[in-house]
Amino acid sequence: MSAAPTTQAPSDTGTGASVKAVVGLLVLFEFVSGFLQMGMVPLLPKIGDRLGATDSDLSWVVAVQLLAAAVCVPAFGRLGDLHGHRLLLRISLATVAAGTCLVALAPSFEVLLLGRVLQGPLAALLPLEIALVRDRLPVGPARRAIARLVGALTVGSLLGALVMGAADEALGDIRLTLLLPAVLTVVCVPVSFLSVPESRRLASGRVDLPGIVLLGAAMIGLLLGVSAAEEKGWLAAPVLVPIGAGAVLLAVFTAVELRRADPLLDLRAMKGRGSAPFYLASFLFGVFFFGSQAPNATFWAADPAETGYGFALSALSISLMSLPGAVCSVVGSTLTARIAGRTGYRRALIGAFTLVALSFGSFAVLHDAWWQMSLTYAVLGFAVGLALGAMPTVVVEAGDLSRSGVATAVYNNVKTLGGAVAGGVFASVLGTLLTADGEAPGERAYVVLWLVAGACALAAAGAVALAHREEGAPVAAR
Repeated sequence: MSAAPTTQAPSDTGTGASVKAVVGLLVLFEFVSGFLQMGMVPLLPKIGDRLGATDSDLSWVVAVQLLAAAVCVPAFGRLGDLHGHRLLLRISLATVAAGTCLVALAPSFEVLLLGRVLQGPLAALLPLEIALVRDRLPVGPARRAIARLVGALTVGSLLGALVMGAADEALGDIRLTLLLPAVLTVVCVPVSFLSVPESRRLASGRVDLPGIVLLGAAMIGLLLGVSAAEEKGWLAAPVLVPIGAGAVLLAVFTAVELRRADPLLDLRAMKGRGSAPFYLASFLFGVFFFGSQAPNATFWAADPAETGYGFALSALSISLMSLPGAVCSVVGSTLTARIAGRTGYRRALIGAFTLVALSFGSFAVLHDAWWQMSLTYAVLGFAVGLALGAMPTVVVEAGDLSRSGVATAVYNNVKTLGGAVAGGVFASVLGTLLTADGEAPGERAYVVLWLVAGACALAAAGAVALAHREEGAPVAAR
């Protein structure tokens, strides 16, 4: 695939100071992104109590945001390549700030879900930031900057869960607690106008509006079908029809994208053993990474006197229980470059995904004591942090510099798509395998979810093992 023509964008700042700004301020934005993403997790049981949502409903709090992200990530990435990554970064931050405020003030569960949809561009921040870093820095410093961005994401995730849990304990009002991330995201909007430089190289072409519409409609169809399975069963027409329609629309989307000169998603770059296995691994990564967040929180919050499992933990206790995992995730992402430098990125990813599979297997067997799960969560956190640090570097080096926003968008999009699908499927499992009184998900439902997540991690390790690429070498253009 030939490189897209580029144009030179005016650069208001091209000095070393702007290079520091493009790393320092972007690290701040990614920290807030992590804070927002994981800060919601320990609060999910309380949100359900306030808005009358069931445990299976709460999985949709994660799923709808990922659905919006599945469309926003490639769209914003392509718009950034065409019109400037700084411009789209500002738009993303403003949209996320509006959605976060709506989540905090939502009078109903439906309005909260609308706010989560507006938070969809949250997933576009990292691809836009990576594109700015690649535009401003040579390969070596760019790799270190990307590692810092991922590290900031994991640190934000660590503090987000802990601070939000502590704030809920101190304030005693879930709405006031949710205003904390709202304030942080609102502050980021004016900060983005300070000294972040615009991209110097812009791609030519147009925005793929048909691709955006087809992808969005396909995602909606698939998730509508999955959501109906909880009530209707998997073989019912209200389930099969939208899933079938979504599958057809995905096929049409693929055909359209392969024919376009300026596609929304560069599907041609996903072909071949040099890159396709990494994208498959990214999809599976999204399944176990995003799909397990809400179920883990509701399991820990469950009262064993009523359900026969769980630990009846508060939001703060959930945050503290997951703290070892968050700390180890920061350690894993921080050590990514050093570990991958010795073993190679492919072996590092295989090892990380294998550890993830073993961790979920441990959850399925050892979940009767909180310390067992917390210890396992630490191992899981390290493995996830290592994978999060390695995957973007592998993928971004396969793309052309002028289309780096789209290249990272493809990775983030397939990972997000995996999470969106997992959110719907896992919600259906939790709503189907119930306790004897039919009031809550049964213990067996959680065991099934952990086993599925572990199987996905093993499959991801196998996909990476099949990849064929020289370390550090980009995939040849097709």
